[in-house]
Amino acid sequence: MYWYCIYPNLPPHSYFHIFCENPDYPSMNMRNHTLLNEFILRGIPQTEGLEAVLCAVFSFIYLFNLLGNLLILVAIVSSSTLHTPMYFFLGLLSIFDILFPSVTCPKMLLYLSGQSPVISYKGCASQLYFYHLLGSAEGCLYSVMSYDRFVAICHPLRYMLIMKPGVCVSLVVVAGLVGCLHATILTSFTFQLSYCGPNQVDYFFCDIPAVLPLACTDSALAQRVGSINVGFLALTLLISVCVCYTRIGIAILRIRSAEGRQKAFSTCSAHLIAILCAYGPVIIIYLKSTPNPLLGAMVQILNNIVSPMLNSLIYSLRNKEVKRSLKRVFRNVLLTVCE
Repeated sequence: MYWYCIYPNLPPHSYFHIFCENPDYPSMNMRNHTLLNEFILRGIPQTEGLEAVLCAVFSFIYLFNLLGNLLILVAIVSSSTLHTPMYFFLGLLSIFDILFPSVTCPKMLLYLSGQSPVISYKGCASQLYFYHLLGSAEGCLYSVMSYDRFVAICHPLRYMLIMKPGVCVSLVVVAGLVGCLHATILTSFTFQLSYCGPNQVDYFFCDIPAVLPLACTDSALAQRVGSINVGFLALTLLISVCVCYTRIGIAILRIRSAEGRQKAFSTCSAHLIAILCAYGPVIIIYLKSTPNPLLGAMVQILNNIVSPMLNSLIYSLRNKEVKRSLKRVFRNVLLTVCE
């Protein structure tokens, strides 16, 4: 016979239920069954009392990121001269830079503004899934963009033949499938564990290093799978980028004119800066065994919120074609308003 027990010394929102064996048989062991249906996000470590300031700062960055990437999309869609593979990938990068911070930032801004920090169990799993789906797919897109630059610089006469529309779409589909597989593996290994005790996530969103310590069962396998999966994917993509840019660097050095070298380098420098901003946080967070909590949070914020905003600045301010297209868009809007 089993008795239905509730432990009232836990916070009301974190009650969990346990089926206890009949106390008349003390030799029998107690068997736990998880019924957790929510977690509590405790926010950015070591920032108590700064919620209002952080909310204002991150709100500005998030809105600036949305506006900047939307403007890049408008510039690419509205200009027929930008309907090329390079700008097709740049437009997709802007979409990722809108969606990726939107997985974690709105919830963070809500509890920084004084709203409830509670996130449902399914919401936590969804947040982790889409965070890794979009993050890994964007990493794959960086590799695709590196290959695009390699073909453009090393094989300029065959560029349009190699980078046909069907090939571009296929590369993007592969990037999406890799992201789905990566996120599915990480999410399934993380949430197949039992969560029956503390439900306070000592972080500002549901990520693997923050959720796994709350598991009631052994999480060693999930930790190993997470580290190997993230490390293997990040290393593979980084190697592919390095190979492409090594070949690009050799090709640039062979260009005789200084103007030609400068033009070729200019088309790649923005992409290289964006890659450094993307891969640096991944290496620090997932491949370091015991990162400092505050340092880890700051690096994640750089990865989640700041890097997408920087991408919009990098690709708009350093790209003459995008700036020309934006000027035409603003001119047409002003003419329409004045009429």
